[in-house]
Amino acid sequence: MSAHEIQDQRTIAPERSVPEAAQEFCEAENTSLLSAIRVDAASFMRVLRQLEGLAKREAPRIAFKAKGSILLLHLADIWAVQAEGNYVSLRHRTHPYLVHESLSSVAEKLQPYGFVRIHRSAVVNISAVEEIQPLPTGECRLRVKGGKEYLVTRRYKHNLRAMAQLWVGSERFCS
Repeated sequence: MSAHEIQDQRTIAPERSVPEAAQEFCEAENTSLLSAIRVDAASFMRVLRQLEGLAKREAPRIAFKAKGSILLLHLADIWAVQAEGNYVSLRHRTHPYLVHESLSSVAEKLQPYGFVRIHRSAVVNISAVEEIQPLPTGECRLRVKGGKEYLVTRRYKHNLRAMAQLWVGSERFCS
C-alpha cells in the first residue's frame, strides 16, 4: 500500500481512541466484520503511560508518619524491613525510613504482599531478592537489590523454602 493510499484511508475512516476501539472489539459478535484498527505510535505511548499510571495507583502502598507528615510508599520499592530497637527501618530504594512499630506487627501486615521473615530482626521483599547463597553452617546469605546482604537463620529457613517453591530449579534449595 502506498503512502497516498494510506493518507486516503485516514481521511475516510475517522480515528478512534484505543479505549473506544477496544470497547467496539469487545462488543462485536462477529469479529471477522471488524475494520482494521490503526493506532499511531503517539497514541499507543499515551495509552501505555495511562496504564502504567493506573498500575502504580493500584499497587499496594504503606502509610506511616515521618517528620510530621504521612508518607505513602509503594511496597514494591521497599526491599527489606529491619528492626532497630523500638523502631523498624523500611529499606526503601532511595533511603531508609524509621517507623515506631514492632517488627512482628510490620511483618504480619506485609506478609500478604510477598514479604518474608528471614531473621528475628529482618523481613525481606521476595521480589527484591537477587541472590541466595547457602552457607556451611546451615544458614543462607541473601542479597537484595541495592547490594544489602542479610543472614537467613536456620529458624526462619522454612520461610525461605516456602518462597522458593515458586522458583525454577529449587528442589534442593538451602537444605
